[in-house]
Amino acid sequence: MTASTYDIDKAAGLLRAGRLVALPTETVYGLGANAEDAAAVTRVFQAKGRPPSHPLIVHIGGAELLGEWVEEVPATARLLAEHFWPGPLTLVLRRAPRVPLEATGGLETVAVRVPGHPVALALLAAFGGGVVAPSANRFGSVSPTTAEHVRAELGDVVDFVLDGGPCDVGVESTIVDVTGDTPSVLRPGGVTREDLEAVLGRPVAVPSTSHVRVPGQHPSHYAPEARVVLVEPEKVVVEAELAQEQGHKVGVLLPPSSGDGPAAVHAVVPVPGSMADYARSLYGFLREFDQRGCDLVVASLPPEEGLGLAIANRLRRAAGPRDSG
Repeated sequence: MTASTYDIDKAAGLLRAGRLVALPTETVYGLGANAEDAAAVTRVFQAKGRPPSHPLIVHIGGAELLGEWVEEVPATARLLAEHFWPGPLTLVLRRAPRVPLEATGGLETVAVRVPGHPVALALLAAFGGGVVAPSANRFGSVSPTTAEHVRAELGDVVDFVLDGGPCDVGVESTIVDVTGDTPSVLRPGGVTREDLEAVLGRPVAVPSTSHVRVPGQHPSHYAPEARVVLVEPEKVVVEAELAQEQGHKVGVLLPPSSGDGPAAVHAVVPVPGSMADYARSLYGFLREFDQRGCDLVVASLPPEEGLGLAIANRLRRAAGPRDSG
């Protein structure tokens, strides 16, 4: 079931009233609030358990609106917006006064994008403003790619869930810093580095660290309840069988090159050969391991080109050090 016009109008009314609405995008489902309502934005952080220093992305209804939300639109930002919006690309620019500091984690920069999903665009048109919409899940856990994921994880914390079906891209947007002379990728995502370089006609940096805070930079992020262990592709089967022998309930993300895989582990999920299919399915796979009672997931990184760069980024953070609390 997907959202009706009635649902969209209801959701727009709730946003105007300062309430929280989960909405579909082409990347993942977002937990939406009126971007200009500081109290509503604060509710998003509380609902997710998200540190208030972690900026949110402001979703707007079209590239022509960008100048209303940022101080200025440099040529590079305009070029990228024209090519990739609506779509899974977020631009970091200096904020306009209408953006409250609550939405930017106290920074003078703001992250903005136009989502490439008809339900999200219809909601933005009906609402008539900007909507902050981080992933609709508890902070640090696996992002939701269906309405059912949102309901299962956040329940009554969300005032309304707009169902737009499964997300097409499945990993979050690419975040590009365009505040300076040289654009750089702060988070790989649905628009690849190669796509960006083709449009810009020059190399684009993907630094491992950044002085600009953006979503998805926490060491442990996108993580299932099960612990994730990364090994070389040729070692996945051996490591999984060893961990199972040691008493773990092991889930395996089995690379295409690994044949039939381990014989006696708790759960095996074959990795799709297509990186687009893998990205679309990754978070569902991680949720499946939790649902099947796995306490350990053995995986390997895909080649870090195209969408493989974003998938590798998510797997590294899923395997990152967990907070003790």
